[in-house]
Amino acid sequence: MDPISASLLTALATGAGGEVGQQLWSALRGLVRRRPTEDAGGSPGAATGEGELTSLFQAPHDVERARALSEALSRRAEQDPLFRTHLTQWQQQAQVLRTGDGDTSNTVSGGDQRGPVVMGRDFSTITFNAPGQEQGQGQA
Repeated sequence: MDPISASLLTALATGAGGEVGQQLWSALRGLVRRRPTEDAGGSPGAATGEGELTSLFQAPHDVERARALSEALSRRAEQDPLFRTHLTQWQQQAQVLRTGDGDTSNTVSGGDQRGPVVMGRDFSTITFNAPGQEQGQGQA
């Protein structure tokens, strides 16, 4: 099972996605609050994710708390086959909510664009208009 994206968890905790996001957050809360099945061992130290869920709810923009919840959900899914099944179904439903993981959106607007338009994600290794270069030429 793929880990739940921290970005998705943060988005849901902050209320992103409107009604769909709220329904997904509520469904996740309900899933986490279910008692572990007997197959999971039910030991007091067994991962449930409740503490991590509450922690993220209290600080919804905290990516580290979202990661901790994701890890707790993964641990519980390893321990509890029924939980894993339900979490996988939840994760499939959650795919409708786009969080921007890995997406890039470029927009060029505002009339005529004269000169080079550079689009992309990471320009940390490129120098623009350095001495000795023609305008519009960069170093890669």
